[in-house]
Amino acid sequence: QVQLVESGGGLVQAGGSLRLSCAASGRTFSSSAMGWFRQAPGKEREFVATISSSGLLSNRVTSVKGRFTISRDNAKNTVYLQMNNLKPEDTGVYYCAARIGSSGAVAPSQYTYWGQGTQVTVSS
Repeated sequence: QVQLVESGGGLVQAGGSLRLSCAASGRTFSSSAMGWFRQAPGKEREFVATISSSGLLSNRVTSVKGRFTISRDNAKNTVYLQMNNLKPEDTGVYYCAARIGSSGAVAPSQYTYWGQGTQVTVSS
């Protein structure tokens, strides 16, 4: 069992930065691949980034490459999403998710555990 709690969201102007954190509880965090997803109003939840259990492998959706970085600290049971040069289209609720298994999964259905989400709003 893994419980996830996101933090770090907020309101920021376009071009600004935020760092999201996802604190995990449970013994399986270090063996879990982690992902970040987001959901804008009226839209489906979409993949943003994923990182392997070791932190050595990661992937991001094309629209955030060069701006967002996913990382993790297994000693702190925490995964991060550093978001730079934010754009209004990045607005949404950001969710942290965990799965037991390999990284690279981009579909929400491939993740077992979810946090409650944190709101990110980027103003133009």
